[in-house]
Amino acid sequence: MKQERWGNIGSKFAHLISAHPCYNEKAHFTTARIHLPVAPRCNIQCNYCIRKLNKCEHRPGVAGSILNPREALVRVDKYFKEMPNLKVVGIAGPGESLANEETFETMRLVHEKYPDLIKCIASNGLLLAERVDELVNAGVTSVTVTINAVDPEVGAKIYSFVRYHDKTYKGVEGAKLLIENQFLGVKKASEAGLNVKVNTVLIPEINFEQIKEIAERSAKNGAMLMNIIPLIPLNKFEKERQPECDEITMARTIAEEFLPQFRLCRQCRADAIGIPGMEPCGSPVQKNASGEYYHA
Repeated sequence: MKQERWGNIGSKFAHLISAHPCYNEKAHFTTARIHLPVAPRCNIQCNYCIRKLNKCEHRPGVAGSILNPREALVRVDKYFKEMPNLKVVGIAGPGESLANEETFETMRLVHEKYPDLIKCIASNGLLLAERVDELVNAGVTSVTVTINAVDPEVGAKIYSFVRYHDKTYKGVEGAKLLIENQFLGVKKASEAGLNVKVNTVLIPEINFEQIKEIAERSAKNGAMLMNIIPLIPLNKFEKERQPECDEITMARTIAEEFLPQFRLCRQCRADAIGIPGMEPCGSPVQKNASGEYYHA
């Protein structure tokens, strides 16, 4: 992907864009990141998601173990010494980052010791609007929100339930609540000065027609980048087909009218360490690029 396509992002996030392997094509092949698996609990159930503890599967929602915040800091210490190109510390589960207090404690600890490292989190967005200030105070500068629908009828096909403030919502009601909170969260995070990227899982038979409006609404609410990724068929969606490469390309072309598109996502584990797709032997994730779902 040519960097000139990203010209409308502006200089506000220039440092992040130049250094973050999930935002920049060049950095993707040269910059290391570390994901800290401190967030096991989740507050929604996506029909394509199974959270697991194992060392074999190479996908989101999987980690070899769960760390507490102090253990996570020790892991950062170790790899900061071993990897001079380590620039990014992220929390991406294996559950929902914002539904786990350990996320905030971990980021505070890391930020206190390593203020120059980029801190980012991945979220489903349900709690984002109400926890933005805590993220800022913990040193987080970047948030990725996964938004898979704008129509609650479509969302109801993707999410089994939404658990919000000790109450469970299902069907259209749950999807509507989640979608409203997601776009509000994108808006609040952007207004607070956070860099917001939107991820969308492309499920060809379900949400392809939603791509344009997801991109448009995300851009209007302050997102600066979009990452459309292919479905990994699991759980209730184990019989859903993955999108073809030309469908991914078409979706990105449609969305690019509103937001620059990131095309190199490796759909990493929650404990990934190193340059994306090039994790060293001996890390919690063994090098296994061939096992990843990857559409350039």
